[in-house]
Amino acid sequence: MSLTVTLLALALVVVALLLPNKREQFQIAEFTRIPVEALLGAAVLIALPRRPRLVAAVLGGLALGVLTVLNLTDVGFNEYLGRSFNVILDWQLLDDAQSYLGDTMGRTTALLATVGVILLVLVLLAVMALAVVRVGTFLGRNKARSTRGLLLVSAAWMTCATLNLQVSGVPLAAQHTVAMIKYREQAVRSTIRDEREFSKTAKADAFGNTPGSQLVPDLRGKDMIFTFIESYGRSAIEDPIMAPGVDKTLDTSTQALAKAGFHAKSGWLTSATYGGSSWLGHSTFMSGLWIDNQNRYRTVTAGDHLTLTEAFRKTGAWDTVGIMPGVQKGWPEAKWYGLDKVYNAFQMGYKGPKFSWSTMPDQYALQAFQRLEHGKKHDKPLTSLVILTSSHQPWAPIPKMVGWDQLGDGSVFKGIQAAGNKPADIITSAPRSREEYGKSVQYSVTALTQWLERYGNDNTVLVVLGDHQPISRVSGNHASRDVPCAIVAKDPKVLDKIADWGWSDGLRPAHNAPVWKMSSFRDRFLTAYGSTPHPSKG
Repeated sequence: MSLTVTLLALALVVVALLLPNKREQFQIAEFTRIPVEALLGAAVLIALPRRPRLVAAVLGGLALGVLTVLNLTDVGFNEYLGRSFNVILDWQLLDDAQSYLGDTMGRTTALLATVGVILLVLVLLAVMALAVVRVGTFLGRNKARSTRGLLLVSAAWMTCATLNLQVSGVPLAAQHTVAMIKYREQAVRSTIRDEREFSKTAKADAFGNTPGSQLVPDLRGKDMIFTFIESYGRSAIEDPIMAPGVDKTLDTSTQALAKAGFHAKSGWLTSATYGGSSWLGHSTFMSGLWIDNQNRYRTVTAGDHLTLTEAFRKTGAWDTVGIMPGVQKGWPEAKWYGLDKVYNAFQMGYKGPKFSWSTMPDQYALQAFQRLEHGKKHDKPLTSLVILTSSHQPWAPIPKMVGWDQLGDGSVFKGIQAAGNKPADIITSAPRSREEYGKSVQYSVTALTQWLERYGNDNTVLVVLGDHQPISRVSGNHASRDVPCAIVAKDPKVLDKIADWGWSDGLRPAHNAPVWKMSSFRDRFLTAYGSTPHPSKG
């Protein structure tokens, strides 16, 4: 029994030392290797007297427990956001994850899950410390025997390393934990360095000193609408499961808009984020800066780098408004975006049910935009920033279109919400997630284009794009970060200004349409519509 417990403790330590930080790397070959860190740790434990050995084992076990927690956290982050956990910047996202779980699965479930995760972390740390202590005690009982065994395994490790012996393409001689420690140390250094450098970058702006009279003169008199469709990425248009329905919706919508006098050009933009953190995509597109982490976001929104909506406001020729159904608390970023007025989730008169995380269907949010702002008479044209939410994960339940005259206060959606899929049924199935994601994008595109057909006029200009790709469970482990972007207008002069962009006709960009970094759009757009650069320097 004693030997069995010791072997289990040793196995736990070895698994922790070899634990990958990406889901696709979990294969048997990864755990058949010899970790050099185990050999170094064993040498230290053998050499130390009993009491120092106990202290070293506890500290080593706790450190290994922390690394294990970080690797497991990386697995989740890579699954949802396409990147590893940043130990400096990403703690805030854990709170966002709890809020998302509460909106999706209920507050009680979110609370129980949070408590469960905390207990699991504490248990993992304790068990890992006990495991190393157990192994250390075994090694210390007979140091001569332990030394001989260590030399034998070390010789095996060196042989494997020298001959580059592998199993299923995975080297038998492993230095995984050392590599992960170096990786995290480099990430910390890079984050600190990026913080210093980006603060200077954000102060430099090609149009920072451009007077309002020289900004977007070729769009004077137009009602501008910048709209983001949640999680609307290239996969929606090109994935074999999702594409047929989405492409049909885009093509049908293009034809319907053409009958109403609207035409579109579309291309691809590479988003600064993936799977989530939509605000990074929004701020990258609107500011012309690459905002790919929370620190950059805080830095840029605390400054005065020109956003597209602020550029229109700065002219004095436009009023500006934000339609933010996803905002449920204070949002000081409105000032940086240059928005005169913002409507959050509680200011649109919605009395219907939530659809998981989404506070209201996109159709209702657009109708509220029409009722509260777009449909009213203004002394100036309107520039609007509209953030739609219905295609936000977990894609269950999904709203359905109703008659525009039947929307009322949103109560009409109660039956639709009650009859829809349950989040737990979709979130656990990758195939169903992909199917329902595609349907949610179809819904959002339909709601937006029908709204434009119904309420757009000769001076309406719509810029619509996705903020990022959906999570890897939907888009795939090696999906691009590209999202579609389209400019829609009745006035042919608006699209003539971007004729040299090489964009595709219609709402659906061709596979080989130009791909630009999302951060390049702002300057291209301002230049295309007659703006004159007057740089400000950092």
